[in-house]
Amino acid sequence: MSRQYRVGMIGVGLMGHGIASNILRAGNELRFLDHPGNQPVDDLLAAGASRLATAREVAETSDVIILCVTGTPQVESVLFDQDGVLEGLSPDTIVIDCSTAIPRSTQTIAGKVEAAGGRFLDAAMTRTPKEAAEGRLNLIVGATGDLFQDVRPLLESFSEHITHGGPVSSGHKLKLLHNYVSLGFTAVLAEAAAASRQAGIDDDVFLEVLGNGGGGGVVLERLRPFINDADPSGFRFSLSNSLKDVGYYNAMAGDVGASHQVAEAIEALYSQVNDQGEGDRLVPELISLLGER
Repeated sequence: MSRQYRVGMIGVGLMGHGIASNILRAGNELRFLDHPGNQPVDDLLAAGASRLATAREVAETSDVIILCVTGTPQVESVLFDQDGVLEGLSPDTIVIDCSTAIPRSTQTIAGKVEAAGGRFLDAAMTRTPKEAAEGRLNLIVGATGDLFQDVRPLLESFSEHITHGGPVSSGHKLKLLHNYVSLGFTAVLAEAAAASRQAGIDDDVFLEVLGNGGGGGVVLERLRPFINDADPSGFRFSLSNSLKDVGYYNAMAGDVGASHQVAEAIEALYSQVNDQGEGDRLVPELISLLGER
């Protein structure tokens, strides 16, 4: 019989709820932090999960803690604030950070967790809430080889593909590379779709030409429902998170001395629509926002 874990979840939002459901389905214990940002949790409670008031309490009752929050500031807060994870951390407790974060901060965070007696890895996610609910996420892990092997059975309960990227922070580095490419393609395609409409091109013809040529691929298929039917659900990711991720990419590129001229232009585009108060809109809606200019 495979090992069963006592898992603590911090962040039961769009992605975290799916992870939590699959952890329970695999027969693990689950407790989670009560938070207004959580999705409805009645199904988790009915399946045997328990709800706790502080991150400290979550840590005290778990041998693995999964963080699924927005970014670096939120990770630091749940770990290090009063009543945070570190106050309740037991020796050898594993902390898994599934957020999107700045790699240099991840390295610092890992050092503090290890100094407190814990073990730390980053396990950045790709794909969408749909795949999270289905247990088919892609995970990119930064960890020692031993720790990766120790925790892999738990990771497999909510993921389809797992890549060991290298030591701590490798998962977050690769996630930022992935998201920059994805959100960069999105920005290019959104501008092209808006320009196509303003140039009087039929949407179906635009989609046919791109789909049969160099514009085909995952991003075009995620934008297709919006271009066809104004349905943004093909890419359920907000414009505010898009700005955060491209900004994190630029921070990483600056830290390692990499060229990021194109990325700076893409960040400026996402920054502009966020400054206009549109940060809660979903990524495909960028097409119509650009068309309104």
